[in-house]
Amino acid sequence: MSTQEPPGPGPEQEGSGPPSFDKQPPPPGAAPPPPPGGEPRYGQQPPPGGQPPPGQWPPQGQGSPYGQAPPPPHGQAPPYGQAPPYGEPGGGPVPGMPPLGNRGRRLLARIIDAVLVSAVCGLLFGWFFDWGTRSGEVALSLVFGLVYWVYESLMLSRDGQTLGKKAVKVRVARLADGAVPTPGEAWGRAAVYTLPSMLCCGLWVVVDGGLCLFDQPYRQCVHDKAVRTVVVSTAP
Repeated sequence: MSTQEPPGPGPEQEGSGPPSFDKQPPPPGAAPPPPPGGEPRYGQQPPPGGQPPPGQWPPQGQGSPYGQAPPPPHGQAPPYGQAPPYGEPGGGPVPGMPPLGNRGRRLLARIIDAVLVSAVCGLLFGWFFDWGTRSGEVALSLVFGLVYWVYESLMLSRDGQTLGKKAVKVRVARLADGAVPTPGEAWGRAAVYTLPSMLCCGLWVVVDGGLCLFDQPYRQCVHDKAVRTVVVSTAP
């Protein structure tokens, strides 16, 4: 009887049993598994009704975030139920700021303020001047300009409103954050509007205020651009 032991399994016989479930190759045409971390591969869709996994979805430059509609093109109305874009008609200049003030209301506010200041100047200083001479008219107009400058500067630095602006429900706000102008901004804004008009016989008021008819998107006058302010609505 031979004592030779049977040969052991060869290399081709090792592991010849059925592969484990975890090591089975993916069927043909199946998508590769997602990488660690739960982020989908490029070109895959996120699960319906769920939130996108951590990370950036979709990649940069590939449209808006999942579940959000892209912004409408410039000049087109937003979808129903969404607020107008800031800087567009009906929208504020920065997020959280009220809509821009109506141009007609702004003009009416100026007229109200001018009438009030004129009445005060006439009552307090009118009897100092000779109304029958040209020199008296010029002197009174200079006094009016100085009083108007002080009046508007103090009122705007307090809450952004003169009496005329309170009446028509508009106010002056900083373009950057919608806050009340600082005292320096209030005095500078009023100076740009008032002091040149004292030298140009009122022509500057037309040039300065007329800019808001053409300025987009913030409807700023020259004095607004000088200190970076806008006029917004306070109406509910």
